[in-house]
Amino acid sequence: MKPSVKPANPNFSSGPCSKRPGYSLADLPQRCLGRSHRSSLGKQVLADSIELSKEILGLPEGYQLGIVPASDTGAFEMAMWSMLGERPVDVFAWESFGSGWVTDILKQLKLKEVEVYQADYGELPDLGLANFDKDVVFTLNGTTSGVKVPDLDWIAEDRKGLTFCDATSGVFAMEVDWSRIDVCTYSWQKVLGGEGGHGVLILSPRAVQRLESYSPPWPMPKIFRMTKSGKLNEGIFKGATINTPSMLCVEDYLDALQWVHSIGGLQGAIARSRSNLAVMERFVEQRDWIDFLAEDAAVRSSTSVCFKLSLEADQVKQMVKLLEQEGAAYDIDAYRDAPSGLRIWCGATVEASDLESLLPWLDWAYESVK
Repeated sequence: MKPSVKPANPNFSSGPCSKRPGYSLADLPQRCLGRSHRSSLGKQVLADSIELSKEILGLPEGYQLGIVPASDTGAFEMAMWSMLGERPVDVFAWESFGSGWVTDILKQLKLKEVEVYQADYGELPDLGLANFDKDVVFTLNGTTSGVKVPDLDWIAEDRKGLTFCDATSGVFAMEVDWSRIDVCTYSWQKVLGGEGGHGVLILSPRAVQRLESYSPPWPMPKIFRMTKSGKLNEGIFKGATINTPSMLCVEDYLDALQWVHSIGGLQGAIARSRSNLAVMERFVEQRDWIDFLAEDAAVRSSTSVCFKLSLEADQVKQMVKLLEQEGAAYDIDAYRDAPSGLRIWCGATVEASDLESLLPWLDWAYESVK
């Protein structure tokens, strides 16, 4: 029978992701509306968001964090175009976004000394093959495959190259050993449920040294430029953004950060995401028609949780449409390039109670289209 109770919040999109519990647009401060982002107020609000981000993430002394244009994509492109090319590169990819970085490195930057390690959706390539005399590029969490890097112990601490980590659907939800990371990017519309259009770039001292000692041979667009007269443009990492940000989106980001702080900081957010994954694991264990795309629990994402179903692709589409029509779940279809299935966001902004309410609806929708 059709369930009678629906999730209080049926938003399970993997990006932009669900707003935090209790969120209200009306509660956002309006102090910056109509003001310049270069005013003393604008710079202070940007600086506050930078400092709170660094505090919650536990960045080591000397690490820089800045707000940059064009979401995680812009941040990662900015890093690749500015720093790759000095050394050979190893690239690890196992889903759509990682494969996109492979394409950019080979076909846009046209680097010659590149080794590509790829795996199918649901699997992880052999990270032990990384050569840390080279630069190493990878994603922390495969947003479209539901596969995460289980830890960063495979990264050499005495590496000569830099590590470039796209962490957009993993940061604030998974442990990060910052001593192993030189360049990290994310966008706050993922794990924090913020608004789109802005990226965050984190640089280690070694990455700053690369920026100040190496100039790529290709033209550099203005929004990618991080140095002035051969030195790091430190203003970017203190609130003087390269181009005009939405200050309303920055206030929204601050709201999300303050919420994370209120639930116990990073560890509280990680615990909520892991608890949400456990809800789905119990559900899958008791059914034979649904399974995780990532069969190995050690590499299974706790944010973008991907499933394969014993249905034809058109039946899965029907199931997703039915759930949306009923207002039980929005935006849970697999990513367009991924195998047919479901993708349900289980990050910290999602309540476990909403996932529990969703489960009977998944059973009902499956039986309805089978």
